[in-house]
Amino acid sequence: MVMFLFLVVALAVVVAAVTLSVVGGGESGPLPEVAPERLQDPLPPDRPVHRGDVESLRFPLAPRGYRMADVDDALSRLGAELAERDARIADLESALAGAQAAPHPGHAPRTSLDKPEQDGRA
Repeated sequence: MVMFLFLVVALAVVVAAVTLSVVGGGESGPLPEVAPERLQDPLPPDRPVHRGDVESLRFPLAPRGYRMADVDDALSRLGAELAERDARIADLESALAGAQAAPHPGHAPRTSLDKPEQDGRA
């Protein structure tokens, strides 16, 4: 019986101590709100994104994973640059196809295996 009373008193002391520490908060009161983490090293706004920029991109953690705004901004920037590069590649490929298809007047079509002419010297 004495052991049971000792355990009840010890439990009451522990519960009271935890309650006072949580409710009272000590001298500082409740913890202040923490400013949300922002992207430390965002994608560079003044130049095209390089592979190293994407590889070094690290998103700060939020309570439910990553901050959606940071991820959305990075993905929309990368999507816009990829679309721009795809359009530029398509333009260059069409210009190259047009240049290869058009015969040069007075010249026989050259292949990549032909040797270049040597200034009229034999």
